[in-house]
This record gives sequence, C-alpha cells and structure tokens, in this order.
Amino acid sequence: MKISGVAVCATMVVSVLLLEAPQMMVEAVNCSPLEVSPCLGAVASNTPPSKTCCQKLRQQKPCFCAYLKNPSLKQYVNSPGTKRVATACQVAIPKC
Repeated sequence: MKISGVAVCATMVVSVLLLEAPQMMVEAVNCSPLEVSPCLGAVASNTPPSKTCCQKLRQQKPCFCAYLKNPSLKQYVNSPGTKRVATACQVAIPKC
C-alpha cells in the first residue's frame, strides 16, 4: 500500500495540532468579582495597576455586563477608581 505525500502531510498537521491543542485551549472565564482582587489597591488609591490586575480585568471583560446588572456590584464597576484602572489597562467597560 502506497501512502501519498498529501496523506503524510495531513497526518503531520493533525499530529502537530493535537500536540498543541492543550496549549491553545482558552480557560473558561470564572465570573467572580474576587478574580479582580489584584486591582483593589489601584482602585482604592491613585497607584497604577499591576500587570496582574490588567490581565485579570481583560479576563473578566465578558462578565462586566453581569456585574453592571447586579445592584450590589454596579456601584463598584462604575466607580471613578475602577474606570481609571480600566483605562490604564486599556479595557473598555461596556455600556450594557
């Protein structure tokens, strides 16, 4: 049985994709306000946000509308400190 060059190439591509798949998988977002706790210091003071804070804000971006719809969280999302930190991290707070 002769294997064509296309079949060999396809097999190699599939093998590479299968090996890389775990690294390419995106973690599911955990919509918990506690995830942005690295930002508390920057929100409460006039200090610049840390790299970790900005990463967490980017991860939580899909959750912002849910936070804005929650009356107990809305005031924090709309606070001047949060808006300043989001701007510094280049994360837009949506208008939901």
